[in-house]
Amino acid sequence: MSSCSSQPQTHVVQTVSISYTQLKDKGADLSAKIEEGFGPNGLGILSIADVPGYSSLRQSLLHLSPRLAGLSDDQKRDLEDPDSRYNFGWSHGKEKLESGKPDTLKGSFYANPVLDKPTSDPALIQRYPSYCGANIWPRSALPELEPAFKALGKLILEVGMLLAYHCDLYAFQGMKMLEDDGLEQILRRSRCHKGRLLYYFPAKHSSCSQDGESMSSWCGWHTDHGSLTGLTRAMFKKDAVEISCPDNAAGLYVKSRSGELVKVVYGEDEIAYQIGETTEILSRGRLCATPHCVRAPLGEAAFGVDRSTFALFMQPDWDEKLKFPEVVHIHQELIPSRGSLTFGEYTEKLLDKYYHLKM
Repeated sequence: MSSCSSQPQTHVVQTVSISYTQLKDKGADLSAKIEEGFGPNGLGILSIADVPGYSSLRQSLLHLSPRLAGLSDDQKRDLEDPDSRYNFGWSHGKEKLESGKPDTLKGSFYANPVLDKPTSDPALIQRYPSYCGANIWPRSALPELEPAFKALGKLILEVGMLLAYHCDLYAFQGMKMLEDDGLEQILRRSRCHKGRLLYYFPAKHSSCSQDGESMSSWCGWHTDHGSLTGLTRAMFKKDAVEISCPDNAAGLYVKSRSGELVKVVYGEDEIAYQIGETTEILSRGRLCATPHCVRAPLGEAAFGVDRSTFALFMQPDWDEKLKFPEVVHIHQELIPSRGSLTFGEYTEKLLDKYYHLKM
């Protein structure tokens, strides 16, 4: 039997964890845990434990992921939306890996869990198609998907709002700030929240890649550009039966401020949250985003194993005016001298920077 003996020099870190009971207590002082997880010396991630109803909602949605990916090509084609850069409905092979090649390893399904059609204004839909477009549900082929997707997305959103409240208390302590300028209120008035159901197709043969790119073999290195990303722990299956991850080296990796690669783990029944670049900028660096990637399992045990997970991208409204501080360390070239952009404008500039042209 072959083996993959060469592994990157990393260590495993359990996320900073906050109980749901603590989180919903607005009088609780969680600043130490917020700083440990999201502060300048943190990994940009923490997790929330014991959320009522979460475990069953996670199971319900993730079990549907292989069925969605298994729809016929014609059915999946009907779920595609090229006008939104494939940011609504089904997407497979449209994104690019770090090598520049199309990513055929995973399929994604995107939808707004709160609003099926956030606006009817054709000008806005044309200007910000990745946010203002309409959801596309496989209501005939897979009717269970819509209610499961919305239920989990809304729960992760509401827990994230509670977390945003405590982030504001930490990030703006000692600073004068209008209530409407805080992360919680920015997210509450947004119509832009987007869920992403991911399905990683099973390997058709065992892999024992030794190159550096194997570290990011399932999801390339990136930093989320929104405000706060909620994550479920992945579900692995082989022959339609749920199993444990077949490779201890596989999983979510984060690059720390010092450049160290760290494998981050959290409980199956915990919701993890990561800070995005927009929050780092608006909090003046008190809440910090970090680059991260996902490493695929390698070796014989990984043959025929698929992976399903769900992410909720919590982000400002497309019309939200971002008040940038005088000193910005991220994407300085995108921010005008007047220091003001809407989130929609900022996003389009970022997409043009990364993709150079519209897909």
